[in-house]
Amino acid sequence: MTETAHTGVSHRHWILIAAMLAMFMAAIEVTIVATAMPTIVAELGGFSQFGWVFSVYLLTQAVSVPLYGRLADLWGRKRVFFIGTSLFLLGSVLCGFAPAMSWLILFRAVQGLGAGAIMPLTATIIADVYSPKERAGIQGWLSSVWGVAAVVGPLTGAWIVAHFSWSLVFWVNVPVGIVSMLMLARWFPESRGETRQRLNLAGSGWLMLTVSALLTALLQAQLLGNWAFVLSGVAILSAFMLVRHEKRAPAPLFPLVIWRSRTIVAGNLGNLIIGAAMMGISAFLPTWIQGVNGGTPLQAGSALAMMSIGWPLASTLSGRLMLRTSYRFTAQLGSLLLIAGTALLLTLHVDSGISYAGFAAFVIGTGMGMTSTTFLIAVQNSAEFSVRGICTASVMFSRLLGSAAGTAVMGAVLNYNLAQRLPQHDDPVQQIMAQAQREALSQGSLQHVIGEVASSLHWVFAVSLVIAFASLAVARFIPAKKPE
Repeated sequence: MTETAHTGVSHRHWILIAAMLAMFMAAIEVTIVATAMPTIVAELGGFSQFGWVFSVYLLTQAVSVPLYGRLADLWGRKRVFFIGTSLFLLGSVLCGFAPAMSWLILFRAVQGLGAGAIMPLTATIIADVYSPKERAGIQGWLSSVWGVAAVVGPLTGAWIVAHFSWSLVFWVNVPVGIVSMLMLARWFPESRGETRQRLNLAGSGWLMLTVSALLTALLQAQLLGNWAFVLSGVAILSAFMLVRHEKRAPAPLFPLVIWRSRTIVAGNLGNLIIGAAMMGISAFLPTWIQGVNGGTPLQAGSALAMMSIGWPLASTLSGRLMLRTSYRFTAQLGSLLLIAGTALLLTLHVDSGISYAGFAAFVIGTGMGMTSTTFLIAVQNSAEFSVRGICTASVMFSRLLGSAAGTAVMGAVLNYNLAQRLPQHDDPVQQIMAQAQREALSQGSLQHVIGEVASSLHWVFAVSLVIAFASLAVARFIPAKKPE
């Protein structure tokens, strides 16, 4: 299939619907499981392992994303998509049968290994059947999936655990995935490059070791203590070995053409930054609303959902804007919106309303939707068919890596500030988040702790603002031309 033959593919609307179903399956997984976790913990126990249910999913997903991207270029999109989706569905079924928290963590790892194929492969499949000019507009449809999942996921999860077994939270995705695969099997023509190269197994091993060690150190730094430094050392050493191996390998995981393209490098850096900046709001705005403002989890979730609403709206707008202006202008406008939204977080104070926080989240969501879509489309349109899979996967991998790094950095900033401001308090955030502990504090002590936590969170938002400014700098490296 050549670049000029994309518009000749019949039934493209069915292929798009199949891709949107697959993306919805992966998107809703995050929100629906988060809503059901308190019920799952109450039945299975193992609260101390609670964090690993999410961390191991992110870890295995991040490790597998670039591998699936390269395999898609070597083996064909359809075959690799079916392998990954089948693995995801198998993990989903097994999660529903988990008899204990340790088993649930193991099955979530399997689920994450499959999830690593869904996002990059659906984006690559859409890029294969739509022309470069059409891709800019079609991204709005794909991004809208995340907005719908952000609203439907929590509501569905709450309804399921209230009326049925929590196992259904994992099983509800199975029919969606099966329908998506059947539709692609029927209407998507297999596409494969002319290369007969095999997967670089040694390079894959070094990549998995590097990413696993790095993400584990970042995501579990507080729990691991000094072992986090050991894992960081392992990540650095294995990364060195990966680079050394890639330079000599006849079929590198990341072909040199990727790193010779300024657009592809900028797209990856941009998504790394977006992933890091996103955690300033995703991880810490709910803490502000519930801890500082004394809001409910529902209010925190509602404010955060505004980001997921702004993202697809801006993504749709960015597609039209690119066609009238340029990649660079659209990316820079998105970066300015991201900067403006993050700056709004710095103006939050103890008496700020929930609606104000929601507005800040909406502005940030518009900035992220506009920049991420522009970076992805620019990368896909500059990549040859033979490396489009790994280029698309690298962009999404960069965002996952940025999210993990942003969580670790901003968490460290928050903990350092709390230790300096409230040295006599053990876990002050928990003291004002938990209603019983909050009511146990005297009014004067409560106001003091809230004030210091608010000041500490402002430092987190300041770091997020600095990261947002970096996206504006990266946007300058995107071509000042329209999709053609």
